[in-house]
Amino acid sequence: MAFEYHVAKNGSDLGEGTKTSPFLTINKAATLAVAGDTVIVHEGEYREWVKPKNPGLSNTRRITYQAAAGEKVVIKGSERIQEWKRVEGSVWKAVLPNTFFGEYNPYREEIFGDWVVYNPGRHLGDVYLNGMSFYEAETLQQLQQPTVKTEVLDHWTRKIVPVHNPEQTKYLWFAQVDEENTTIYANFHDSDPNRELVEINVRRACFYPEETGMNYITVKGFEMAHAATPWAPPTADQPGLLGPHWSKGWIIEDNVIHDSKCSGISIGKEISTGHNYRSRRKDKPGYQYQLESVFLARKAGWSKEKIGSHIIRNNTIYDCGQNGIVGHLGGVFSQIYDNHIYNIALKREFYGHEIAGIKLHAAIDVQIHHNRIHDCSLGTWLDWQTQGTRVSRNLYYRNNRDLFVEVSSGPYLVDHNILTADYALDNHAQGGAYVNNLIRGKMVHRKMLDRATPYHVPHSTEVKGFAVTYGGDDRFYNNIFIGGDSLEGVGTDHYNGYTTSLEEYIETVHQVPGDHESFNKVEQPVYINDNAYFNGARPFEREKKNLVDERFNPNLRIIEEGNEVYLSIELPDDFETLLGEIQTTETLKRVRIVDADFENPDGSEVTVDADLLGETRPEKSVVGPIADLRKGSNRIKVWG
Repeated sequence: MAFEYHVAKNGSDLGEGTKTSPFLTINKAATLAVAGDTVIVHEGEYREWVKPKNPGLSNTRRITYQAAAGEKVVIKGSERIQEWKRVEGSVWKAVLPNTFFGEYNPYREEIFGDWVVYNPGRHLGDVYLNGMSFYEAETLQQLQQPTVKTEVLDHWTRKIVPVHNPEQTKYLWFAQVDEENTTIYANFHDSDPNRELVEINVRRACFYPEETGMNYITVKGFEMAHAATPWAPPTADQPGLLGPHWSKGWIIEDNVIHDSKCSGISIGKEISTGHNYRSRRKDKPGYQYQLESVFLARKAGWSKEKIGSHIIRNNTIYDCGQNGIVGHLGGVFSQIYDNHIYNIALKREFYGHEIAGIKLHAAIDVQIHHNRIHDCSLGTWLDWQTQGTRVSRNLYYRNNRDLFVEVSSGPYLVDHNILTADYALDNHAQGGAYVNNLIRGKMVHRKMLDRATPYHVPHSTEVKGFAVTYGGDDRFYNNIFIGGDSLEGVGTDHYNGYTTSLEEYIETVHQVPGDHESFNKVEQPVYINDNAYFNGARPFEREKKNLVDERFNPNLRIIEEGNEVYLSIELPDDFETLLGEIQTTETLKRVRIVDADFENPDGSEVTVDADLLGETRPEKSVVGPIADLRKGSNRIKVWG
């Protein structure tokens, strides 16, 4: 029989957990709730790491944790500190015994792990003044005369970029940890930290099971913040502020998640399949350990029956240092939609190759659709085993880069998105289909011939083989490309010289006797047609039907008005003469290496006929992400 537990700030863990006799802590309810039960948490601030102890049993027998309707419930990984003593000027200190932190002291733990590229001694701790996150100083002396940095080096693009909210850079903290105490120094400027709300990171997570296999749990309607989450590469344990920890069937919805030191929501792997061995052992490349983790995961039960199939929807995620959503292996067969993700990895206190609003490895059959992703170091990064993945109807703007697909063999589908960053697309993959997108920004296409990565039996985690990325085997239909004076590679002309059918490719390969070396010398086929190219964007030389106007500037703008976002774009008089056809499993053709079709996750045929606004397209319609685009000026609401 299903039971309903209640938690409230006026409750007691010695109570009965009823509405009239509620528990005080969520964790008390978490020790008792079993399949079919609901835990309702009432208004207030709960400083605890919620660790579910029991799993649900199915979609219809899940355990639900939810905020009471109409009540604001906040779960924090921080504690309030009011024992500050002035050191000098506006610099104060708080001395805390190490026992205050238990076994996990964020001020002792540094940002560490595979693919960390830059970290000048930064730790997992943080200090917040009335909700504002400070910056960690590299020395105690820096607190006395804090400098305001307005620009820093972006270590990926090697360009100087603005610091996110540079006024915050003068709010600094520094910690010293000895055998007994942790001393935290902070420059509060004109504020008295004993009168204001000052909090520090204490716990590693806010809602994350310690045990794996906690299946079928719903987490709904909370605000969660201030977690001392560690760096989460694909070769390590990947905890987040919130996440299922190698389980199946979670629903994470209607939450506000912010200020995680590294990752907000994690749908990643667990520790037994590898934990930063590249950085600890230093004997093999991280690439090699990542390959091993795939096979170790299979032994640990990595399958559709046991792992993944999560739903992450309607969440707002911001101000996280590494990722909004992260995961290697554990997110297979999941859906990520209707989320608002912004301000990810913009403080730049540390840097590595695992940073994005959404960063997934092995996103098998993952559907990422209708998300608003902006002001991130990188919008979405799909790395390794992007197979059956669909990125559809998303809005990207003001990111340093929008979309990166790396060392994957497909089939994957990118359709009806708006990408507007100056650096819009990194395509270091093969077997992709780009349909009805608007792409304004630099495009980079690269082969990766030194790293063979796995591909799978369709709709399965079973490894079918390995392949390097030859480049090509891509499809570009019905897109709008917009260039500009400072933008490179916009369009499809980087495929010039590629074959245009599998038959032509095979014939060319076999003109000279040989085996694998023959395939390395011939460019894979590409399928490109019905695209529009404006303002310097350039077409593929063998595209049969397109619209090219290199001088026309569409003056594209993304306009925010409260929670509503509008696309403003001008299109030439002949725009409506180019009509594209609906793309389907049949028209997109199979990908060569994987020998698999573009399909829905259930194996049914895919039809790419819903535009960015969710409207069904006619059999033939104008190109781009919105079926109602017309010549002349367009102003269309695209979010909110």
